[in-house]
Amino acid sequence: MPFTLPALPYGFEALEPVIDTQTMQIHHGKHHQAYVTNANKALEGTPWAEKSPEDVIRALGDIPADKRTVVRNNAGGHVNHSLFWTLMAPPGKGGGGAPTGALAEGIAKGWGTFEHFKEEFAKAAAGRFGSGWAWLVVGRDGALQICSTANQDNPLMGSGIAGCEGTPILGLDVWEHAYYLKYQNRRPDYVTAWWGVVNWPRVADLYAKAK
Repeated sequence: MPFTLPALPYGFEALEPVIDTQTMQIHHGKHHQAYVTNANKALEGTPWAEKSPEDVIRALGDIPADKRTVVRNNAGGHVNHSLFWTLMAPPGKGGGGAPTGALAEGIAKGWGTFEHFKEEFAKAAAGRFGSGWAWLVVGRDGALQICSTANQDNPLMGSGIAGCEGTPILGLDVWEHAYYLKYQNRRPDYVTAWWGVVNWPRVADLYAKAK
């Protein structure tokens, strides 16, 4: 089946004041829709058109060379954004706070404290030159790791393509279209504010499944 644009699990205005309504409308309805449209066009008539988007980006090396870059960028963008929307929730209504349970233990094992984890994740997000993403992934050994990728690369693509690998359970979009209307060039301010909408129960669920 062709890729489709998923509905947001909340209204466009729900993440205010952290992410403004207009940014959500453009980000979801224009940018994400473009990734879906372009990926479907590139994959039409190929066996990959019947695969899940995650399976497609895991096997980019098998995609015909003349389609590989457009699929990398657009199927990657579709996968990244489909996850991203679910990782957020309205402030105080599922968004914000701190992780608990096994996820909190995994973060403590990796970084000592939640605050130190946030500092290191913020460095990955703010330090990504140009467009890209910051990720919290579960590695092959089950340990949590922070990494960042360029453009619409995803850790599922593997380290040879994306520069890191693992199962992503938390991701932050640091393309300018994700924050520029509200934060202009102040990416660190966007990163700091974003913690107020992180849906930690969703992250915990992905962590349990990845392990």
